[in-house]
Amino acid sequence: MFAKVTLLCLLFGVVKLMPISHAEVEDKQVKLSHGIDESAGGLSTYIVSVANATYYLEKDGGGLSSMLDTDGADWIGFNDTKGSGHQGEYRGFPNAIHKQDGDYFHALNSATDKSSSVVEIDSPQHVRIVFTSGNGKWQGQWDFYPLRCDFTMTQVSQGYHYWVQYEGVPGGTMDDSDFWYASADNKQHAINETFVGDLPSPEWFAFGDVKTPRMLYLLHHEDDEHPDDYVSRPDMTVLGFGRRGKNKFLNTSQTFSIGFIESTQYEKVEMFIKEISLNVLSR
Repeated sequence: MFAKVTLLCLLFGVVKLMPISHAEVEDKQVKLSHGIDESAGGLSTYIVSVANATYYLEKDGGGLSSMLDTDGADWIGFNDTKGSGHQGEYRGFPNAIHKQDGDYFHALNSATDKSSSVVEIDSPQHVRIVFTSGNGKWQGQWDFYPLRCDFTMTQVSQGYHYWVQYEGVPGGTMDDSDFWYASADNKQHAINETFVGDLPSPEWFAFGDVKTPRMLYLLHHEDDEHPDDYVSRPDMTVLGFGRRGKNKFLNTSQTFSIGFIESTQYEKVEMFIKEISLNVLSR
């Protein structure tokens, strides 16, 4: 089923998107708890449950270690085993700060520098958790809503850059049944097909598996002219907003959404993501 009722306005034959109303999500809840992510190596996490996802936000590193769909599949699959590389320790979201005045906002592995965190909002409709890097130069804000999670880099270390990445496993494993969509065209692409370039606005990517009825989407809310390259590895995706090779391009406050859409049809995925973009802009 599509995650919610789509709002359409027909005017002169053109379909227009309308912002998501509060009434549409009033029956959905956001629940914060605390626990251990056993699959990640027994790390301490904030566990945030929303309508169609459960997010495990690792407390020391400040990044997602797991992201479960309603069938229990983990689309990130991080574990902290040193030397596991693409099979575990590299995975996560946003994996944002790498050798740029520290290594922050990545689920804790042997190379991650620690951050502190505080829960600023804990309500049935909105949970906010803010992480501050150990050196005090970076700050990342997590906002969880009934239909999505937003990550905002609210403070950037002066003179340094970052990227925002999804390094994970669509449907729970990385294999030939996986595929992706993007805002660049309306085609279905094999998971091992690369993308090189700047995504058109709204900048988004979505990953799927032909064996599952949903996709994981990522949305960059600010349009820019920086590369948003994607490459596959044998055991994980490597999508980087503001990334080309080892180069990082982002140096201002930016917001990114990550969540599930209960469809694998391009048109529905695109419409859902555009509604989220409009809803954020209208807040």
